[in-house]
Amino acid sequence: MSVFLKRAFAGAQAAYLMIPPNMNLTGRWADYQKKVIVGYIDAVKANGISHVVFLSSIGAHLGKGAGPIDGLSVAEWHLNQLKNLNLKIVRPSYFYNNLMGMIPMIKHMNVMGSNFGSSNEKLILTHTTDIADVVAAELLALKFKGHSIRYVASDERHPKEIAEILGKAVGKPGIPWMEFKNEDALNGMLQGGLNKEVANGYVEMGIAFKNGTIQADYWKNKPALGKVKLESFAKEFVAVYNS
Repeated sequence: MSVFLKRAFAGAQAAYLMIPPNMNLTGRWADYQKKVIVGYIDAVKANGISHVVFLSSIGAHLGKGAGPIDGLSVAEWHLNQLKNLNLKIVRPSYFYNNLMGMIPMIKHMNVMGSNFGSSNEKLILTHTTDIADVVAAELLALKFKGHSIRYVASDERHPKEIAEILGKAVGKPGIPWMEFKNEDALNGMLQGGLNKEVANGYVEMGIAFKNGTIQADYWKNKPALGKVKLESFAKEFVAVYNS
C-alpha cells in the first residue's frame, strides 16, 4: 500500500486523508487504523505535501473509551508529530447514514434504538454532503496554517425526536427510541453479522454517547450547523426504507 500511496500523492500540494471502514477485521480495529495512517504519513513525507485535511471524528479528543474512534485519536496523534505540516483535522459527528442500519428494527420491531438515548442530551448529526462542503472549502482555499481542528455538524436532535420524525416519514408514527442494554445491543449486532471486534467497538462507542463524554468537546467548540436537517434526510431514509 505504501508504494501505491507514494505514487498516488506524487506532485500533490495537498491531500485529503480518511481511513476506510473495515467491517471484516481479523485483528484489532486500532491496529488496522494505525497501519493505514502510517502508510499515509510515509506518502505525505515522501512527496513533501504541505497541507493535509484528515477526516477524524467527534470523540477523538478522548483518546480511549470511544470504540473505533480511539484509532482516529491515534491517527491524529501521529499526524500532529509532523511539525512542518499544515494540518486541518475535521471531526464530524454521528452520521445520518448510521440510522439506515435501524431500518430492519423499524420494520420488524416497530422501534428505533441503541445502547444510548435515555439522557436529555441531543445527538449531533452530520450529513456527508456537509462534510464534503467543508473539506472542499478547506482544500480549495488552503488557508489553514499549523495544526487545527474543525467540527462539522448538520443538526442536533434528541434520539426520541429522531424516531418520531423518521417513524412518521415511513408511515409508522409514534415509534419509540429504546435504549437497549449493552449485552442486548452486542448480541443484536453479532446476530446481524458483525464480527466481535467491530460489535464490541460500537457498544463502547454507544456507552460514550450515553455518558456524554463523546460529544463533550463538541459542545465546547460548537460550529455553525450545515444545511442538511433531519427533515431533509428523512426523504433519503424513506427511499432506502422502501427499496
